[in-house]
Amino acid sequence: MAETGEEKKVSAEASGFSDLSDSEFLDLEDTQELSDPLSKPGPSSELPGKDGKLISLPKWKKGLDVLSPMERFHLKYLYVTDLSTQNWCEQQMVYGKELPGFLAPEKAAILDTGASIHLARELELHDLVTVSITSKEDAWAVKFLNMLSMIPTLQSEGRIREFPVFGEVEGVLLVGVIDELHYTPKGELELVELKTRRRPVLPLEAQKKKDCFQVSLYKYIFDAMVQGKVTTASLIHHTKLHPEKPLGPAVLRHAQQGGFSVTSLGDLMELVILSLTLCDLPVIDILKIEYIHQETATVLGSEIVAFEEKELTSKVQHYMAYWVGHREPQGVDVEEAWKCRTCNYADICEWRKGGGMHSSSLEPQAKKAR
Repeated sequence: MAETGEEKKVSAEASGFSDLSDSEFLDLEDTQELSDPLSKPGPSSELPGKDGKLISLPKWKKGLDVLSPMERFHLKYLYVTDLSTQNWCEQQMVYGKELPGFLAPEKAAILDTGASIHLARELELHDLVTVSITSKEDAWAVKFLNMLSMIPTLQSEGRIREFPVFGEVEGVLLVGVIDELHYTPKGELELVELKTRRRPVLPLEAQKKKDCFQVSLYKYIFDAMVQGKVTTASLIHHTKLHPEKPLGPAVLRHAQQGGFSVTSLGDLMELVILSLTLCDLPVIDILKIEYIHQETATVLGSEIVAFEEKELTSKVQHYMAYWVGHREPQGVDVEEAWKCRTCNYADICEWRKGGGMHSSSLEPQAKKAR
């Protein structure tokens, strides 16, 4: 809550609303890696787990009785980073969902370092407090309390970090966290996305393309929020939350300390929607990506992103078609096969084995040829 110019904010761990933005391990930073020969596909769809045992991966199955990926992965909503990962390689993203927790130690370390840098930057503006939660309603209540405290802080002090965003896109709820919002000297609202780099070099164009898509999607969702296009009915429908459920004692106490007279999640939902539509926050004017060296915290460079709404919505429609079960997952095109060199799943990738399509898609043709 905003108190004497000092904002108190519940940690992301407590809110359960993280949207990991550092994904540099998808990129190639070393020219030596670029010159390495592409490894050949393995003989089976199995991958060694952390304990060395082989983990079998489910193959894509066609048929009307097959669950959609949203249903198969038991997802009520998606993160913005889910779609930005699709922008890099959709098949890799799918394997990541099928093998949660499987991540090479060196890549996990990169993410941990990036998360630490993000936290340090957040602590420059916010005092984080921990609030115990007892239900998913409490977790969402924390998100809303954070938003209610940050909106007036942005207006009065001109800068906030780690701002939650959410909205329905193509019939699916998308959520995310904007690294930073601030006003420029000209009064324009600027979004800044921080990307940390293990090596002191800027990323390849393919990585920049993915990052540009991510920040454009943040703007698309945020703009809809301040334009009154997000409704409590949509949130309840997708999240399956119970707005009438009383808040937990710790969350209720935190809300009261912030000056909010609420008793349930529904009360907070109404306050947030009302605050977003009546606060006179503008749409985002500028999209900026900053690349920072992890070890030295040196700014390596920045990118100003041109927002192309038509191109963005076209990509989102294509990505969402996978999630709702209208098409099979796809890997990279031949021109981008170099991405496979740093992929954990290259040896078992069905897309690579099928020469640009799932091997299971080839089976009916093979049977006819016999």
